[in-house]
Amino acid sequence: MKKTNFFKQLISDENGMVSSKRLSGLLCVIALVIALMVNVFSCGKMTPSETLVESIALFAFGALGLTSIDKFVKNKKG
Repeated sequence: MKKTNFFKQLISDENGMVSSKRLSGLLCVIALVIALMVNVFSCGKMTPSETLVESIALFAFGALGLTSIDKFVKNKKG
């Protein structure tokens, strides 16, 4: 039960609602890890496109970065 609460808190915002930015950022990070693991274990036979990897990384950075900025902006307003 503790694991479920951890993952729920991981994708929830300050109000306890599921944050789409956090969820999409987390999914992008998972996709990057899977793509890089496939690349490592396939001995270079299956390499993802550099543009695709960079765009997913930027999307993850943007989604998770915006979540962090929102958190600080809400604290200053409150």
